[in-house]
Amino acid sequence: MEAGGERFLRQRQVLFLFVFLGGSLAGSQSRRYSVAEEERGFLIANLAKDLGLSVGELAARGAQVVSKGNRQPFQLNHQTGDLLLHEKLDREELCGPAEPCVLHFQILLQNPLQFITNELQVTDINDHSPAFYENEMQLKILESTPPGTIIPLGNAEDLDVGRNSLQNYTITPNSHFHVLTRSRRDGKKYPELVLDKALDREEQSELSLKLTALDGGTPPRSGTVQIHILVLDINDNAPEFTQSLYEVQVLENSAINSVIVTVSASDLDTGHFGTISYAFFHVSEEIRKTFQINPVTGDIQLIKYLNFEAINTYEVDIEAKDGGGLSGKSTVIVEVIDVNDNAPELTLSSIISPIPENSPETVVAVFSVSDLDSGDNGRVVCSIGTDLPFVLKPSAENFYTLVSESGLDRESQAEYNITISVSDLGTPRRHTQHNLTVRVADVNDNAPAFSQPAYTLRVRENNSPALHIGTVRATDADAGANAQLTYSLLPPSDPHLPLASLVAINPDTGQLFALRALDYEALRAFDFQVRAADRGAPALSSQARVRVLVADANDHAPVVLYPPPNASAPCTELLPRAAEPGYLLAKVVAVDGDAGQNAWLSYRLLQATEPGLFGVGAHSGEVRTARPLSERDAPRQRLLLLVRDHGEPPLSASVPLHVLLVDGFSQPYLPPPEAPGRAPGAGAGADEPLTVALVGALACVSALLVGRCWPWRRGGCAGGAGGLGGGCAGPAEGGVPGQLLDVGGTGTLAHGYRYEVCLAGGSGLDEFKFLKPILPSGLDVPFYVLPSFRVLVLK
Repeated sequence: MEAGGERFLRQRQVLFLFVFLGGSLAGSQSRRYSVAEEERGFLIANLAKDLGLSVGELAARGAQVVSKGNRQPFQLNHQTGDLLLHEKLDREELCGPAEPCVLHFQILLQNPLQFITNELQVTDINDHSPAFYENEMQLKILESTPPGTIIPLGNAEDLDVGRNSLQNYTITPNSHFHVLTRSRRDGKKYPELVLDKALDREEQSELSLKLTALDGGTPPRSGTVQIHILVLDINDNAPEFTQSLYEVQVLENSAINSVIVTVSASDLDTGHFGTISYAFFHVSEEIRKTFQINPVTGDIQLIKYLNFEAINTYEVDIEAKDGGGLSGKSTVIVEVIDVNDNAPELTLSSIISPIPENSPETVVAVFSVSDLDSGDNGRVVCSIGTDLPFVLKPSAENFYTLVSESGLDRESQAEYNITISVSDLGTPRRHTQHNLTVRVADVNDNAPAFSQPAYTLRVRENNSPALHIGTVRATDADAGANAQLTYSLLPPSDPHLPLASLVAINPDTGQLFALRALDYEALRAFDFQVRAADRGAPALSSQARVRVLVADANDHAPVVLYPPPNASAPCTELLPRAAEPGYLLAKVVAVDGDAGQNAWLSYRLLQATEPGLFGVGAHSGEVRTARPLSERDAPRQRLLLLVRDHGEPPLSASVPLHVLLVDGFSQPYLPPPEAPGRAPGAGAGADEPLTVALVGALACVSALLVGRCWPWRRGGCAGGAGGLGGGCAGPAEGGVPGQLLDVGGTGTLAHGYRYEVCLAGGSGLDEFKFLKPILPSGLDVPFYVLPSFRVLVLK
């Protein structure tokens, strides 16, 4: 086994020698593969298929995968010919900010000896959040600083590249400041704080803000830092640099500790406030590892070797701060000069942009490549990303055309950033890249689409006119005029619906407005259609259904039906004194024009002549006795009942109820009607005997009741032989008062007639009897029969 291992090592050394010295043995075209970082176990390609070999032939020729350095992230399966990635790759660790990130590896074949150079492009994922170098920034600002002053802030660093890198900065809302996002020459974003409103130290000496850095990934990542601002009051001169921008060129092989530039600032103040110290201002860790600055002299020195291929430009912010805390800022641009040979050059002859979408194959650009070197160092190859719908086609010598493969869809991707990579064949290889931006022109091929097919809007009745009740929204995937939408209302399907007087729509925003106050009781809901049309040629449109539900408001007070609240005479209920607790006296009947909770009614007893004698059902409205009646209870009771709904705020109505306590009910007696043969032309005089008879009967019944109730009665009531035609004799002493019965000349009872009724006990009647009408039709009598209590009641 040890001998076999030594032979393998020797054999591998020989193979490496052929790899680096036997370029002429290469017999296959180089390929580029792509993989996202942090992938493990990813199938890169099937080498047997790509090389045109069978799996057995691939194993027989001892295929090996060799990559630069000690890391060997590739694994070749000789049984299937699959090339796998068996460890995760960190794009930031491999290439840092460089883009694209490409790993080179070779495929070695034996018998005959052959090597194929391949590339693996590691694409970036959004796996890093923007991070600030400090947890808190301390700023000191003079209260005399005018609005519009720009205050530099420390930037955040995002290790990702492209769209996943840092894109913009935001700051918490503040009445004094807003933040701007600026770009450096290297593309990095940095924030600047702009003063919007003058500061007043006496009013507020300190401010705290929150600065947020956002990247462009999906989903986006962010980083935050607290900004603590101290408003200064005295030191009124900040240090000023002699130059706001220093530009210096430094050879990449410059010696360590060499001074590359000296910055200088001055302060008009004297003493402690005029003493200036220099420092880096919120720079990255890479800059701190490469440069250092003398805080007294302003000399900037190298502390690390420069590498043009890694970083060719440094943008270093320098801060000069005086003893009072005021500072000035200057920027040093350090350009690293390459000492290597010439890199390839790309000359763009023409470019066509934008390209109409859905167009067939189109020539996008024509360019030429050249290299001032000669031999292999002067021979160049060109390539673009494999994930783009474009191809490179060689034409004349050193000329290429960039052609679209098929019709492009602007809605899928409106812009393509194409990087053309040009590299020579020298050792080491020199590379040049050129970026093209190809825009796709829009065609109106997408109709507007509403965010939802149907909208349900709710509005409370009695709304104010022109009330915004909701918004319909539609989007159009096109651009420009093809995506500008106009909203309109379609004629309603119901011809009786006055839609034009109910709702209006803002044609630009889709906002819906109620034109007048809505009434839930009149219109509870209505439907209509909304159309969104673009401004393309021809215009495209779509429709959505809108349903408006009118919510009820408590705008109707309860209305009492019984007892009638507006009757000319108060409603009087008779209550026997023998009634047991729970006796049903009356039922309050009320209605409410609202709905739902606004129409739920409850009943309450507000006032009573005898508190505790009556109770009312909170939900039924039934008025019942709460206890047995006693002789001390007043014969006349007045109740004030309240009916209230459950709206917000609740509305109510009240109604009085008069109760007359009686000892019992007597059986009313009405005479049979007279013979119909009255003398014609008798008039009112002919009706007067009947009226007098009825009134006399009522007086006799009342006198009998009073006689039985009053213990001091001494007389009686003698009915006439003719029944109702008889009279009533009052008591000799203390009987019925003389004013009890007052019969006018018209044959009706006087309006001032007042009486008390006591029911005769022991009548032995368990049921009430209803009297049938026995009077002639159309005869008006001054009383009516109350069936519930078998008594005659005056009208």
